[in-house]
Amino acid sequence: MGLRLEQLLIETRCLLKDAGISEAALDARILVSEASGIAAASLPLEFDRVLSPDVAEQVRLWAGQRVAGKPVHRIIGWREFWGLRFTLGPDTLEPRPDTETLVEVALRWVDAQGLREAPLKLADIGTGSGAIAVAMLSELPNAQCVAVDLSAGALTTARKNAEANGVGARFLPVQADYVSALSGGFDMVLSNPPYIRSRVVAELSEEVRTHDPMLALDGGDDGLTPYPVLLQNASHLLRKGGAMMLEIGFDQAADVLDIAKKNNAIFARCHQDLAGQDRVIEALFR
Repeated sequence: MGLRLEQLLIETRCLLKDAGISEAALDARILVSEASGIAAASLPLEFDRVLSPDVAEQVRLWAGQRVAGKPVHRIIGWREFWGLRFTLGPDTLEPRPDTETLVEVALRWVDAQGLREAPLKLADIGTGSGAIAVAMLSELPNAQCVAVDLSAGALTTARKNAEANGVGARFLPVQADYVSALSGGFDMVLSNPPYIRSRVVAELSEEVRTHDPMLALDGGDDGLTPYPVLLQNASHLLRKGGAMMLEIGFDQAADVLDIAKKNNAIFARCHQDLAGQDRVIEALFR
């Protein structure tokens, strides 16, 4: 006979908590929700449901992987971003809520220009799972986005995510290093580049070091390696009046603003995320 859903949830939460998992309750809900096919928000309404032994076996298998250090979203194979579902792959970072600030700032600029319905031409440099590009296309019905990544595996995952979220026809994947394959005329260039200092990468949690691709994490000795490449090419890439939106590390605002100004940005400012941390540099060019 199967377990009641509430029993399985309690069992899983206790197992993860005993293993020192800091978000044991949340992770347990995610695993039980995914295995049972019941939305996480609806689990309390289904506490008395008796689950099949297969569901319990799946949750216990996944819980073992979580205890061994595998991130919960890597276990279930997807993560939500901007209200959309993104499949994860070994060549992609997990899209994280902090990066939604980049999308918010970009859309604010679009709305300030009255361009929500315009046939905008966007570029997403280092697209990874495609989260930024797909989120933007989901909000801008007539836009196209060239999505650049050096990793063929990441582009394969990103293309699938674009198709699954209904924007595949306007998502244009390109395998290249930064801006090397791009010509000009973009209304906006967006990027969440690698910005962690090389010496700090080794100090990251084992979950990140083991499961996130180093290509998407290591920003060089000072963590700033991508920003001169992007900002030096801004005037070439962008149409007159175009914008570049860049995610940064919490302590990099002054340095990246300085790089923007040295590369002829007519306006540059930093935006904070919901936690009050510096998160996005907005730079405008003639």
